[in-house]
Amino acid sequence: MTTQAAPRKQQVDEASLESQVKEMYRKVAVEPEGEFHFEMGRGLAERLGYPAEDLDRIPAGAIESFAGVGHYFHLAELKDGESVLDLGSGSGTDTFVAALKVGPTGKVLGIDMTDEQRAKAERLRDEAGFTNVTYQKGYIEDVSCGDGSVDVVISNGVINLAPDKAAVFREVVRVLRPGGRLAIADIVTESQLPESVSCDADLWAACIGGAMQEDDYRATVEAAGLEVVRVEPCPYDFISDNAMGAAEKWGVKAVALLAVKRA
Repeated sequence: MTTQAAPRKQQVDEASLESQVKEMYRKVAVEPEGEFHFEMGRGLAERLGYPAEDLDRIPAGAIESFAGVGHYFHLAELKDGESVLDLGSGSGTDTFVAALKVGPTGKVLGIDMTDEQRAKAERLRDEAGFTNVTYQKGYIEDVSCGDGSVDVVISNGVINLAPDKAAVFREVVRVLRPGGRLAIADIVTESQLPESVSCDADLWAACIGGAMQEDDYRATVEAAGLEVVRVEPCPYDFISDNAMGAAEKWGVKAVALLAVKRA
């Protein structure tokens, strides 16, 4: 008697995904006035919970390209002198806010794979005199920080774009000191996405196809060695017809999450 092997689960074309994500976020950096499936800018940031007094103190050019999905700084509770790693730092909004909170004795490192985003963030940093912020080209699954060298890891709407989220969270655990914190906002789903969606690079680049079911997302965070302390909804809305349809059909939504590295 012979048995038939289970069909191999399809996977997204990672090369196509990277190309599309880079192109989309290149446009976010250089053409923030363009049309996207997501809202951008100061109005979005304020609606998500960013205090106006913080936004007033960071470069407006960064905020115009802000495409985050939530606010998590009230969860992160950054302190003077802490070191912060921003995964997918974009044009710099969150790195600049973090720099305000950790002060001149703290340091913030932003990692992003899109050249135009980093170039914009670096220019804005230099013009505004943020001396405690640096940027590096890189991938969020493999960062240059040493083991246990970071107090807090932050990220906003980026991890859903990673094909291997477990690898991202393992890297977070590696770089965090014991007791260090992960504070993020990201896209998750209420129900599992069908392969027709999860294997579509276009929908991944639109922050939908790569979204993980929320219970699986939390389990993946904890399996890496983090304890989830708090999860809360974010008032984020997609604006394109396709994205709104996905949100309604599969419960695609944004959440903020705080987790702590186990000692």
